[in-house]
Amino acid sequence: MSVLNRASEALKPPIFQTVAQVAKELELETYVIGGYVRDALLKRGNAKDIDFVAIGSGIELAEALAQKLPNKPKVQVFKNYGTAMLKTKGLTLEFVGARKESYVKESRNPSVAPGSLSDDQNRRDFTVNALALSCNEEDFGRLLDPFDGLNHLDQKLLKTPLDPETTFSDDPLRMLRAVRFAAQLNFTIDAKTLAAIKKNAARLSIVSRERVVDEMHKILACPVPSIGLSLMHETELMAHVFPELMALQGIEEIEGQRHKDNFWHTLEVVDNMAKTSDDLWLRWAALLHDIGKAPTKRFDPKIGWTFHGHEYVGSKMVYKLFKRLKMPLNEKMKFVQKMVAMSSRPIVIAQEVTDSAVRRLLFDAGPDLDALMTLCEADITTKNPRRYRRYHDNFKRVREKVVEVEQRDHIRNFQPPVSGDEIMTIFGLGPSREIGLIKDAIKEAILEGEIPNEYKDAKAFMFEKAAELGLKPVE
Repeated sequence: MSVLNRASEALKPPIFQTVAQVAKELELETYVIGGYVRDALLKRGNAKDIDFVAIGSGIELAEALAQKLPNKPKVQVFKNYGTAMLKTKGLTLEFVGARKESYVKESRNPSVAPGSLSDDQNRRDFTVNALALSCNEEDFGRLLDPFDGLNHLDQKLLKTPLDPETTFSDDPLRMLRAVRFAAQLNFTIDAKTLAAIKKNAARLSIVSRERVVDEMHKILACPVPSIGLSLMHETELMAHVFPELMALQGIEEIEGQRHKDNFWHTLEVVDNMAKTSDDLWLRWAALLHDIGKAPTKRFDPKIGWTFHGHEYVGSKMVYKLFKRLKMPLNEKMKFVQKMVAMSSRPIVIAQEVTDSAVRRLLFDAGPDLDALMTLCEADITTKNPRRYRRYHDNFKRVREKVVEVEQRDHIRNFQPPVSGDEIMTIFGLGPSREIGLIKDAIKEAILEGEIPNEYKDAKAFMFEKAAELGLKPVE
């Protein structure tokens, strides 16, 4: 299908005819611009986000359109930015008035003034995102390509419409967007554009952490996240977002003993994870699973390089990193912390798969055990086929043992067979140290396999432990 035919196909959905009708009634020149046009020309499937630019008020266009649509959807207006958004039939439509922008060096916030379509295209981040399709009656569907964006689509090339120094200095987030688009679209960043990113990397510090994290989410969600992550490294953006990861880079050698480069290993782990899971937070865990190795790295002449306790240290670093980047300090953060803290447990167990070790793994990992095992399997990056097969066979045995132990002992989501309330009632006690000791003893006995995870056995053990503590049941 030719480019012109693809452009024509892009405006076939009925929503575009409705927008064109409203634009005509309001006498507003209107165009579809940005990612929707780019993806339609690339045949990247059905985009659900559509951006419109009006030569005039985008807010007025959105509000008039809403009155023409079924159920009259609510229009969200962002007056400070001169934009509006509405949702209809699974589509998210955004409207903006064409504008020109000017910036001061210390701020990301531009001075905005009304402008022409040309002004609006000038302020776009990349030539492939400046492509526009007319929604006007006289030339409906006409493609406007002022910066050779079509050729750049064919070349799979990312270039800025204006001088990249200006584009990135004005809005430094565009540097991270370049990396993200390169990863999402499998495009190459133009050499001059790449050099400008490296030169302006420090400018990323003026961008809000929330916007940076949003781009990071999108990079990690790519089929091959390492494309974006390695570009962040090459352009020095990584140092401004994740100094903890940069600290992992490099190989040291002492007395002929070397350790692997944990930075590049981490990128391999993230790619492995992307092949097996779409869970964004599990991909974050893969990215951060080794961050504790830099501060814990030591050389012992007897055993070589060690990273003792890197999982615990790394889990503490996760909190600090999330807080610094203004990421959610909620269950998502706790999940990533848990994955990092436990990232070596299945590896250790795989050396000797005992019932008690598996019970403890089930108890500590709980409902997140499958995610943890997936992370550990992604952590296998050896290029030695024999080792690779052996490691995976070991994890297979762990998974089989988990099923066996869980079916027999029901440890996952463990609840004590005898509750604290029952212990207090039997021995006539209030909340006390002794109650905690008895509960812990029952739990340990079950995990060690001394007693089955059954009420009758746990209650008999409770009486034994209570007697050792000098406790007697009330009459």
